[in-house]
Amino acid sequence: MIPEEKVREIAERVSILEVVSDYVQLRRAGANYVGLCPFHGEKTPSFNVNPAREIFHCFGCGEGGNAFSFVMKMEGVGFPEAVKLLARKAGIEIEERQLTPAERHAQDERQQFQRINELAEEYFRTVLLKEPAGQAARNYLKDRAVDEALAADYRLGFAPDRWDGLAKHLKTHGADLETAQKLGILRKGDNGWHDLFRNRLIFPIRDHKGRVIAFAGRVLDTSLPKYINSPESPLYHKSAVMFGLDMALPAIRTENSVIIVEGYFDHLALYRAGIRNVVATCGTALTTIHAGLIKRHAARVYTLFDSDAAGLKATFRSMELFLDQRMPAYVITLPSGDDPDSFLAKNPVEAFTTCRDKARPIFDHFVRSLLVRIPPDSVDNKVRVIDEVIPRFKKIADPVERDLYEKEICRLLGITVHAFRKRQGGMQVTARDMPAGSQPPAHQGDRSQDTLLALLIRYPEARGEIRAFGVDNFFEEPHRQVAEAVLVSLDSNDDSSDVQNLLDRLEDPDQRRILSQVLVNDDHLADIDWRTVLANYKRNKEKRALHSIRDIAAQLAVLDPDSDAYRALLQQADALRTRKSKL
Repeated sequence: MIPEEKVREIAERVSILEVVSDYVQLRRAGANYVGLCPFHGEKTPSFNVNPAREIFHCFGCGEGGNAFSFVMKMEGVGFPEAVKLLARKAGIEIEERQLTPAERHAQDERQQFQRINELAEEYFRTVLLKEPAGQAARNYLKDRAVDEALAADYRLGFAPDRWDGLAKHLKTHGADLETAQKLGILRKGDNGWHDLFRNRLIFPIRDHKGRVIAFAGRVLDTSLPKYINSPESPLYHKSAVMFGLDMALPAIRTENSVIIVEGYFDHLALYRAGIRNVVATCGTALTTIHAGLIKRHAARVYTLFDSDAAGLKATFRSMELFLDQRMPAYVITLPSGDDPDSFLAKNPVEAFTTCRDKARPIFDHFVRSLLVRIPPDSVDNKVRVIDEVIPRFKKIADPVERDLYEKEICRLLGITVHAFRKRQGGMQVTARDMPAGSQPPAHQGDRSQDTLLALLIRYPEARGEIRAFGVDNFFEEPHRQVAEAVLVSLDSNDDSSDVQNLLDRLEDPDQRRILSQVLVNDDHLADIDWRTVLANYKRNKEKRALHSIRDIAAQLAVLDPDSDAYRALLQQADALRTRKSKL
């Protein structure tokens, strides 16, 4: 563990300008330096570095943070590794505290696990490349147009049809077989040790740093199961691992997007065609952890699953995960009967690029697929469709997107917006109709919230007025949580220049984006009349509150006074009147 004071010393010694300049060509632009963002493709510089505040922010993709977070993103490493990298740059030695006996044992065991996996990979590679037992696999790869260079990129191997070939190899090299058993690649029976993988093409599964953590084995014929994977182990948790991430990270940073496929050969086919921002699930359904992992590295995701029932189920399961993550997701559709391997065998890569560029938003794909399965040709079917759509529809965070989808769904079903909303129990679903205080998170383009946050940080007097009037009355989510965190930080240290340290403590990526965006570019507020800004905001908020009360009154007129929806709207109207009285 790295001591806190050592992290502070490194932060004081390194210059973010020097750190970023190792990766990005920067030029001065006023108080900032600008360049092409390394995290997404762009032709016009939108990546800003503010050396006074030691932070960066890209106005194109929203990435932002300090020197540590920049190195973490660029190198694909965790915080401790980033600290060590910057310590070396600053010429600072890090003396980590002494490990406890339990920590030392865990570290030693992990090193043993890693060595065993490396020995196993070496064994499988040797069989594939050099042994007669690997000839069938070599022929198989040749038939699938996998040459030696491509096989080397994936570190492909072959497990021969021997009972204990790997067990003997590990034993010869001094590996503890009981430890290997914990990785699941060996099993112990009445007749001794035997291998998990036999007569299978081997795909090593690697972590984001390229270290082998598990294996997948594929048959060379049509027998079942087609694939078997290493079981869960201290190194391998399939719900948190994306196959090929280590190979894809450079391209993901350039494209700022990622394509998710189901199979190892789907991944290989795209990689061979030069499409490198690709990952695959490891024989499991996409999980919340997977979705969060993808969001840390990319701003947009494409799914490319089979078009059969199982593939559609996987697609729509992923839709819910990405809606929860508020991450734009699209569905790539190939011609019926094709997967990436078969499609690219018949078509140039440009044809695949065209399919990707025509990818539909995943929610749109869901609605249209649902209408194919349940034709809206009867009242009963329309109600069934609405009931399937509503739980997913409610997860759409962007108010404009939700409003447009609402109109399109109603058009496709031939129903009124009022009927669609009423089926939701009278809930408000558009930005225009949502009462103040219940609005969805402010859109990235809402600059008024950024301005208020900048005034809160820059002007102590403005801070006092915002406190007095109430943070809730000025800020909407997620700006409200950022504002509250800023106030807590300033309570403990009244130096506004110290607020950038909050970037290390904010866990939510949207909140970090908001704060870095405000901090990197607030010089235009140096001579602003903050009193006028706050007064204008109060006045506009009063108008919005009045408009919302009128909308609620119109909806109350068509609802049953004894319904839960009617009572809920009454409570919202009362809350709005109370807020309005404070304005």
